[in-house]
Amino acid sequence: MAAPEAWRARSCWFCEVAAATTMEATSREAAPAKSSASGPSAPPALFELCGRAVSAHMGVLESGVWALPGPILQSILPLLNIYYLERIEETALKKGLSTQAIWRRLWDELMKTRPSSLESVTCWRAKFMEAFFSHVLRGTIDVSSDRRLCDQRFSPLLHSSRHVRQLTICNMLQGATELVAEPNRRVLETLASSLHTLKFRHLLFSDVAAQQSLRQLLHQLIHHGAVSQVSLYSWPVPESALFILILTMSAGFWQPGPGGPPCRLCGEASRGRAPSRDEGSMLLGSRRPRRDAAERCAAALMATRRKSEAKQMPRAAPATRVTRRSTQESLTAGGTDPKRELHPPATSHEAPGTKRPPSAPATTSSASSSTSSSKRGPASSAPQPKPLKRFKRAAGKKGARTRQGSGAESEDLYDFVFIVAGEKEDGEEMEIGEVACGALDGSDPSCLGLPALEASQRFRSISTLELFTVPLSTEAALTLCHLLSSWVSLESLTLSYNGLGSNIFRLLDSLRALSGQAGCRLRALHLSDLFSPLPILELTRAIVRALPLLRVLSIRVDHPSQRDNPAVPGNAGTPSHIVGDEEIPENCLEQLEMGFPRGAQPAPLLCSVLKASGSLQQLSLDSATFASPQDFGLVLQTLKEYNLALKRLSFHDMNLADCQSEVLFLLQNLTLQEITFSFCRLFEKRPAQFLPEMVAAMKGNSTLKGLRLPGNRLGNAGLLALADVFSEDSSSSLCQLDISSNCIKPDGLLEFAKRLERWGRGAFGHLRLFQNWLDQDAVTAREAIRRLRATCHVVSDSWDSSQAFADYVSTM
Repeated sequence: MAAPEAWRARSCWFCEVAAATTMEATSREAAPAKSSASGPSAPPALFELCGRAVSAHMGVLESGVWALPGPILQSILPLLNIYYLERIEETALKKGLSTQAIWRRLWDELMKTRPSSLESVTCWRAKFMEAFFSHVLRGTIDVSSDRRLCDQRFSPLLHSSRHVRQLTICNMLQGATELVAEPNRRVLETLASSLHTLKFRHLLFSDVAAQQSLRQLLHQLIHHGAVSQVSLYSWPVPESALFILILTMSAGFWQPGPGGPPCRLCGEASRGRAPSRDEGSMLLGSRRPRRDAAERCAAALMATRRKSEAKQMPRAAPATRVTRRSTQESLTAGGTDPKRELHPPATSHEAPGTKRPPSAPATTSSASSSTSSSKRGPASSAPQPKPLKRFKRAAGKKGARTRQGSGAESEDLYDFVFIVAGEKEDGEEMEIGEVACGALDGSDPSCLGLPALEASQRFRSISTLELFTVPLSTEAALTLCHLLSSWVSLESLTLSYNGLGSNIFRLLDSLRALSGQAGCRLRALHLSDLFSPLPILELTRAIVRALPLLRVLSIRVDHPSQRDNPAVPGNAGTPSHIVGDEEIPENCLEQLEMGFPRGAQPAPLLCSVLKASGSLQQLSLDSATFASPQDFGLVLQTLKEYNLALKRLSFHDMNLADCQSEVLFLLQNLTLQEITFSFCRLFEKRPAQFLPEMVAAMKGNSTLKGLRLPGNRLGNAGLLALADVFSEDSSSSLCQLDISSNCIKPDGLLEFAKRLERWGRGAFGHLRLFQNWLDQDAVTAREAIRRLRATCHVVSDSWDSSQAFADYVSTM
């Protein structure tokens, strides 16, 4: 009896509130009604008036509203503002109530945008609150304009921040300054635990104050937070300082900006504990700087390169090159890189406190260059390298003495990465990744040309980096490669249309160095560009060699290289350690996607990659062209013999009209579960003979689960022939069929549905019908889809077939 009594008491309490509220609301609305010239309007319902009053006084009545019975609470939920609606979510779920429809209506009425058709929204509350946070942060929504958004008891940013999983920063870094301000301290702390993805879109040039705010924001969200992915989109003219700042912070490096406040969290975390191993490698020791992981990686790469050169060049090096022996002698004597002596920059990059004794041997140059002196002067007869943009040289004779007392830029991490880039570019004849230094011992890092990070520490870094349409200059590419060489926490890297050019060789060197690091986690690489100095198959072989533990590789090149003999600047040809004739060692690839430029591809090179990828489960070839059907058959035979774990195979935009026997060979493969022939012109030749052969092969294949045939001009006749796959005498277990863009008309689709009904075939899964000519007879099309839905799940669209007139004419 206790439960009914409690329910009755709560109902009485609600009725009392309703009565009092009704009288108050009626008295307020009576006055304007009397003076209205248009006559009295219909009064609001009693329950609605009560609900509005309860919503307006939720600060006092919240606990009582939570205790209301489900039917009453369900009617009150739509009247609450977003803050109390979010707070009451857990209680509503316990009572068997859902707020998803309310949040969806709020999205439609307030955000006024439709989600992408490809997006599957699982929680409208989280989606609304995340978008609401972004709009409030950018100032694109006025919370006072709607009572559902306005409540003086709540902070819009703080209340919605715990639902933000993805934050986008645009243009002039709007929102960064607001988030790091002291009034929003709790907002930033909440974001540090909830935010996983940070995106930058359409960035423009920013001032120093905005970059300082971004520095603090990235430090809080990445180094002390949970952000694991950073993505940059559509940045046609990247600002060097800003780009380098984002990269270095993402890689885990932290150095307070000039005049910036110290990090409170860093002080709390470091109090009472010794520096971690990563931090210790970045800090100055008692006598000399220690070398960080990137420096050790560069030295390792140098040692590997020299071993390779020693095998290929047994004879003495030309006069224009520096021999290893002379390099070691000069380093033993305390000198700097002899190649720097041949091409001295305007300002030296010697580490602080490093002074080369006058007894260091000099190195001769070519006939056109004079011998360098042991001391660097302000002028030299040797050619001067082009200075880097937007960069002040931070180290020199005077800079070494005034480093601690000098201004901001010399102590900024931005200078560190640009010095590295400058050191790499100073010698135009210097090989990529080659550093004139000794063995992997504890020698001074200044001999590597890499300054120590005196004031920097290393924190947690992100695991996913994506760069979409961000052109990389030489210095930006050098910086990225330098950071990648020791970025062991990186799991996925996407470089899409970055204009790498010959910098691809630098990238391969850094990836090879990263692969040699203990604890390397890189398992997915997505690389696409307009041009490549290497043919795509040679580039694929080089990547697989450099990263044998890679699981996912997606590579696309839109246009063939315009240079027949690509070369690294300063080299006579492609580095032999990148492209070689030796066999590829066995790798761990599970997914390989390749998009080819125009031109026939050498099948043996592709086969060599496939033979080394015994764990391959998914292969996709886009726009691949082979010299003959025999070459294509060689690829398929390799797949059958070496890739026994292959489950999914996809071909897109390939002319397979002359490869019908090879297609039948594939359909008889009993290991494949899904095959895609997308826009492959399968039925362009001999359709009357080929279709029955294809259907017979599919009827005997019991392992094939999915067949995708979009864009192959199947037509009504081909669709009806394909229906025989589902006949009673078939052993096929096909459950997914895609026949989009195949010139199918409503009458043919209706006959296909009737045949499936006649054979009594059970539901076989999904049928995709996008972009077919079903609008020519809407009534027949609806009847066909109605019959098909009794057999399978049909996915279609309302497509205007008049746009495909040219395709129609070609099939007449």
